[in-house]
Amino acid sequence: MSLVAASMRGGGAGGKAARRPGRGVRRRGAVVLLLALAYAAGLLMFVLGGRVSPPSPGVEVRRRRKAEEEASPAPPRPGSVYRSHLVFDRLWPAMRDDATHAASSLSSAASWRRSMLMTSRYQNSVEPWTPCVNSRLIRSELPPSNGYLMIEANGGLNQQRLSICDAVAVASLLNATLVIPTFHLNSVWRDRSKFGDIFDEDHFIETLREHVRVVKKLPEDVLLHFNYNISSIPNMRTKAYSSPNHYVQKVLPRLLELGVVRVAPFSNRLAQSVPSNMQALRCLVNYHALRFAEPIRNLAEGLVGRLIKKSSLTGGNYVSVHLRFEEDMVAFSCCTYDGGWKEKTEMDNARERSWRGKFHRHGRVINPEANRRDGKCPLTPLEVGMMLRGMGFDNTTTLYVASGKIYNSEKYMAPLHQMFPLLMTKETLALPEELAQFEGHSSRLAALDYTVCVQSEVFVTTQGGNFPHFVMGHRRYLYGGNAKTIKPDKRKLVLSFDDPNIRLDRFKHHMQEILQHSDMRSIAFRKPNDSVYTFPMPDCMCQQDGMV
Repeated sequence: MSLVAASMRGGGAGGKAARRPGRGVRRRGAVVLLLALAYAAGLLMFVLGGRVSPPSPGVEVRRRRKAEEEASPAPPRPGSVYRSHLVFDRLWPAMRDDATHAASSLSSAASWRRSMLMTSRYQNSVEPWTPCVNSRLIRSELPPSNGYLMIEANGGLNQQRLSICDAVAVASLLNATLVIPTFHLNSVWRDRSKFGDIFDEDHFIETLREHVRVVKKLPEDVLLHFNYNISSIPNMRTKAYSSPNHYVQKVLPRLLELGVVRVAPFSNRLAQSVPSNMQALRCLVNYHALRFAEPIRNLAEGLVGRLIKKSSLTGGNYVSVHLRFEEDMVAFSCCTYDGGWKEKTEMDNARERSWRGKFHRHGRVINPEANRRDGKCPLTPLEVGMMLRGMGFDNTTTLYVASGKIYNSEKYMAPLHQMFPLLMTKETLALPEELAQFEGHSSRLAALDYTVCVQSEVFVTTQGGNFPHFVMGHRRYLYGGNAKTIKPDKRKLVLSFDDPNIRLDRFKHHMQEILQHSDMRSIAFRKPNDSVYTFPMPDCMCQQDGMV
């Protein structure tokens, strides 16, 4: 056994050496096999290559073109990118020459513009519509009140206005006593004004005296019952556009039980289509009861008087433009203009300040190009100026711009001033000391703009929102249902602003088409889902003698 073991130990190295030749043979065999396979594959490729014809030139071109398309993105669709500043650079010399020609000879455009500003608002109405809310309201002695209704109005001036009008209608429905509404402090508007700072409280209460009871505050015994804590009063949270039946079935029982209920927030909490008596009451509130407070009324009428004096070339008539190009509006729209990285940074910061995290939520898709094509982007002052010049308003037109603080105003307002030297704002018309009492109060400043726009000969709206909708409705109510309003189709407008090589005559043709389309909608009747505040016909107006 030891000899065997010794032999095995002694022959360890020799055993390994003895095994190596066999392993080497196998390795060499594998290499030879691989070489043979490679040779066979090469031979096969040679044979097949000789039989396959080379690609035709057309196929090669298509391949190359496809590769290039994949390497570079497709150009944006027409109207996707802001190029209006390039169009202005192209058109401005021709616009300037065109205005000079119009001044020396009464061209068709100048004649049309003078006609637009100097003829009666009623020119297209054979039988003007007149307000008739009194004939639509059912009058009877008010029964004992079922309790107190409190609401909280939120948003800007006209969002508050909407809430107040709807609150009166709901109070009438419930036979409740309405407490003068409180205003929610909005993170965007940041206005601490109370009802009486904006509207005439006594006039409001007196105008509604025969229809709804209104008090300035809750009685002492009711406050005591809730330990002087308004938040202890049950809040009847209500869905948007709730029907009158909802209030009767859900809110009235609690009102009868507790003697007071609260609805907060109360923005758009009543359906658009309600019984005729409620619609007429909405109009009575909006157009008659909601009179601005005396300081606002006095200054606003003063601004209108000054504008009329400055509009001597057009018979005292002026054009008002509601320009929504404030920083918060541009940021919220998620549209891009020509400000590059600086603009992007400023807009990102503005969105985060006012709507923290909203635009970064999972699944949120922001597409500035699609927004612009769809007409959702606010028009710049430059675009508004080009549009109006293309429509025939020349540099002798007095233009009133209603707006907040314009984003990057030094850059964007300069070309509008170029096109309309007689451009006015509340800041240029009023003395600094006259505006001082309203500084920091956006709703009061908006009330000045509202009054000036309502009394203009032509009103131009450039973006959606409550302000233009309420102004359009108010003008229809006051001026026979046919006030002159320019509401451009921005989906068509951006196409005209997309071609930097467009000629002035072609541009003017496009603008005239947009104007004609807007004029066709000047007289409009409320449809079931429309707001009576924008379309007061036929709910609150009649084609007969029915003046309030």
